[in-house]
Amino acid sequence: MPVSTSAFASTSAPAAGPSVGVPLPVLGRDVTVPLVTGGEVGYAALDHAASAPALQRVWDDIAAYAPYYGSVHRGAGYLSQLSTDLFENARGTVAAFLDCRDDDQVVFTRSTTDSLNLLAAALPADCRVLVFETEHHAALLPWPADRVTHLAAPRSPEQAVLAVSRALAAHPAGTPALVCVTGASNVTGELWPVREIAAVAHAHGARVVLDAAQLVPHHPVSVRELDVDWVAFSGHKLYAPFGAGVLAGRADWLRAADPYLAGGGASRRVSRRTDGGVHVEWHEGAARHEAGSPNVIGAYAIASACRALTDAGFDTLVPRERYLLRTLREGLAEVPQVRVLSLFGDDAARVGVVSFVVAGWNSSHFAAALSAEYGIGVRDGLFCAHPLVHTLLGGDPQTQGECGAPDAAPGEPSLNAVRVSFGVGTPDEHVERFVRAVGELVRDGARWTYRTQDGRCVPAV
Repeated sequence: MPVSTSAFASTSAPAAGPSVGVPLPVLGRDVTVPLVTGGEVGYAALDHAASAPALQRVWDDIAAYAPYYGSVHRGAGYLSQLSTDLFENARGTVAAFLDCRDDDQVVFTRSTTDSLNLLAAALPADCRVLVFETEHHAALLPWPADRVTHLAAPRSPEQAVLAVSRALAAHPAGTPALVCVTGASNVTGELWPVREIAAVAHAHGARVVLDAAQLVPHHPVSVRELDVDWVAFSGHKLYAPFGAGVLAGRADWLRAADPYLAGGGASRRVSRRTDGGVHVEWHEGAARHEAGSPNVIGAYAIASACRALTDAGFDTLVPRERYLLRTLREGLAEVPQVRVLSLFGDDAARVGVVSFVVAGWNSSHFAAALSAEYGIGVRDGLFCAHPLVHTLLGGDPQTQGECGAPDAAPGEPSLNAVRVSFGVGTPDEHVERFVRAVGELVRDGARWTYRTQDGRCVPAV
């Protein structure tokens, strides 16, 4: 039976015609940027997979709270109590947004990377971790090297489920195991069979952590429905400013682990011992792993974004994204020199993230021309998913610079890619301009000259 991704979205696209719905207001929507060819143009922010622009509503909420900013927890003053209520209520908002179980914990972190490193630090001593080589480095790298098994890139959702099943079948019975899986690829945008992987994992007594960094900005995520044990994501991809993330899920492993950071806030009571040392009693709840003064504004911003997306309704947001994705993919398909990267094939369900290469073009050169000549911001490189991009391109990792910086000069081929990504604030015009620019660059070439500087392609002065 084929694996389903219906928990996230239908694979069908809306019929051709006017766009569905309207973009949500975001910061920077009126920003103009200069073009090397002269004049200015409205900036087309198509790098949401790295960081999405903040929703205007989120920024307004932050601005309204800013005059009341105060210390969090244990303060007697009004502003301290207000800030504490704001911070703690944000947990409930995030828990509702994720449809968490009643006994799940919401821990505020710095990012997805921080969340997964926190979970890695809380693993039971004999726990094995299974992770696909296709993961973002935030999910690929935190696990203890002597206890992690890297699974090869699957070429279909069914292969992904089968790989997990086989790996867990070979796992010693009675010992803990954790499967780390993405919800949507940050390279291809393809949706992964999370619910099916969770079912297989739980049948073998293993647990699952979902890297939802690229999923929560695009689709509703239900911890209950997907039956995952933890969810990790970042605020800066969920239309909130930088600096905060979430790890939400089961409390037992977190409660049993030493605090992620030792310090005030994580400690419930500290007393002197007769030998001159100190005895510490740590909190058992979320505070156990939130030592230090917390990022109240970051947590509040995430909660505000959760409310904004809930109020806008994913039943409206998802169809609009599918329309833009169809416009983008049909436009790229009309340019024979463009090859879109995919693990699962053209019919796979996906979010608004597409990576591609252009025959005869260095990807950094192509991205630089999109920016300098069209005012379009995309990303080029290996997208902190080096093994996956190398698999998709069939390239040799040794030919690449650090973090995917191209070694080739402008005009020479390179083993990296261009990524375009959008979200709830993207106007139709930005996607249409991008498609038109790709066609013009391939047909006519760049109108400016470019040079390599510090490993990147930039316009020549």
